[in-house]
Amino acid sequence: MNDFQKIKNLKLEHLKHALADLGSVAVAFSGGVDSAFLLKTAHDVLGSRAAAVTVHAAVFPDRELDEAADFCKRYGIRQITRLIDPFKIEGFAANPKNRCYLCKRQLMQGVLAAAWEQKLAYAAEGSNTDDTGDYRPGEQAVKELGILSPLREAGLSKAEIRELSRQMGLPTWDKQSYACLASRFVYGEQITPEKLAMVDRAEQLLLDLGFHQMRVRMHGQMARIEVLPQEFGRLLLNEEVRRQVTERLLAYGFTYVTMDLIGYRTGSMNEGIGKSLA
Repeated sequence: MNDFQKIKNLKLEHLKHALADLGSVAVAFSGGVDSAFLLKTAHDVLGSRAAAVTVHAAVFPDRELDEAADFCKRYGIRQITRLIDPFKIEGFAANPKNRCYLCKRQLMQGVLAAAWEQKLAYAAEGSNTDDTGDYRPGEQAVKELGILSPLREAGLSKAEIRELSRQMGLPTWDKQSYACLASRFVYGEQITPEKLAMVDRAEQLLLDLGFHQMRVRMHGQMARIEVLPQEFGRLLLNEEVRRQVTERLLAYGFTYVTMDLIGYRTGSMNEGIGKSLA
């Protein structure tokens, strides 16, 4: 066993001990890599005293909700669902720079409410040590509400979580990173259900075409597509793919279709925003 594996195993043991000490926990479960790993580990340690809480909202695609439900069924994990309308959150639709805080607070309050109803002692979410560099106003809501972040406390990075998930046989180990659809819009631009649906359909098309990690950012009525640099050729040089993407996105309501030459990266809508705004 190499040193890297030993460190990962030590962190995993730290996580398991921390979860055991909680006694019971509700895990905010989106179906993504991090929350899936946290939920499965909590279930392994606590059994029925660990439950998933999945929020249904317009900012999450149906595919993510379906995959979260399938994951819980596969491993026999109790899942609680909460329905939240983000457009009832004051200020959300105007998309201010603290939009993520406004939304995250409402979503996490739903997780807390589910924990209380189910008599679970704590609520936890899946942030890891990599979730500290970008502008993340949602973290403030997590801290204010007393939601735990066990993966971060255990010192686990995204790469370590993926590798441990692979060793555990979790189907999510190589799943693409994901963020809510509201993160696709320029701050200050009005968010509507129709715009969310346009972005959702555009990203689903790219997934169906085999692009693994991507985003479709919306600037007015323009789509700015981000894909991994190694996939630039498929989008630019494959005439059939380029034609299909362009025609379908125009049909969805976009006026212009462009590709970002930097490529996929997390938080590109936050570029230029100082951390002092958090």
